[in-house]
Amino acid sequence: MRATFLTTTVLVGLAAWAMPAQAAGTLNLVCAADVKWCELMERLFEKEHADIDVNMVRMSSGEAYARIRAEARNPKTDLWWAGTGDPHLQAAADKLTLEYKSPMLDQLQPWAQKQAEVSGFRTVGIYSGALGWGYNTDILAKKNLDVPQCWKDLTSDKYKGEIQIANPNSSGTAYAAMATLVQLMGEEPAFEYLKALNANVTQYTKSGSAPVKAAARGETGIGIVFMHDAVAMTKEGFPIKTVAPCEGTGFEVGSMSIVKGAKNLDNAKTFYDWALTAEVQSHAAEAGSFQLPSNAKASVPPEAPKLGEIKLIDYDFAKYGDSATRKALLERWDKEIGATAN
Repeated sequence: MRATFLTTTVLVGLAAWAMPAQAAGTLNLVCAADVKWCELMERLFEKEHADIDVNMVRMSSGEAYARIRAEARNPKTDLWWAGTGDPHLQAAADKLTLEYKSPMLDQLQPWAQKQAEVSGFRTVGIYSGALGWGYNTDILAKKNLDVPQCWKDLTSDKYKGEIQIANPNSSGTAYAAMATLVQLMGEEPAFEYLKALNANVTQYTKSGSAPVKAAARGETGIGIVFMHDAVAMTKEGFPIKTVAPCEGTGFEVGSMSIVKGAKNLDNAKTFYDWALTAEVQSHAAEAGSFQLPSNAKASVPPEAPKLGEIKLIDYDFAKYGDSATRKALLERWDKEIGATAN
């Protein structure tokens, strides 16, 4: 009887040892970058961490914030990766995201570390890029239109029907553009400007990068976007050139946040630390993404717009990532611009 018991115990132990390792679980990820970059990150992570199954959903920054806010009492999302920093900061201010100090922090650029500090370490910078626009050289040449070099140029009657920009409610890019204009001009002049610009806008898109993709397809002459999104279209062979506005422009600190109450917290931290490494960030160009990476040792794509050569404003991320400020600006845009949009 004793021999039988020992044999059974040994066999059970051997069977357990021989079984493949159990999956560490899942990671529910909201990605607010271009879909190609989202898919690349999912593939790279699952290749390196085969025991974690990533459930990835692609959304614009505004949609991602709205989803996380709606899930606050019962979070289904673990991690929010990418998208403009303002809504990440708003989520941090609303205590929707978790304080986390990654061991990778000291490897990051100062602007990425500052994003973490401003948020109380509830978010962190993963890339940066400046606002501007991309224009279709063929369309402007065919219509004998000058290339707009400044924000003020875009309100000229000659560009009527030639401009697209995203809706700031759904797009972090467009919200950053509105906040940039407010900081450049003051709120009242900025909204007068937006009303004048509205006369030339044919469509307020859902996604921030959609306007320059429309310009690449020949559907519009000019798309107001982050400059790296225009560079991506040029790199794909479309007749798109990029402009940094002469008056100065804002920039984004694309960010990453762990959702407070994440069901798969350990997996979220694993992805968070992994996504801040130089090796991972150096893959961005493979997905046609040409932002400036936050890890100081990451490879910078040669096509990436050089922030040192662009006139940047001192963008106030704390103020324009604040819930009350954001809410007030979006409500005013809805009332004065959105309600009268073409």
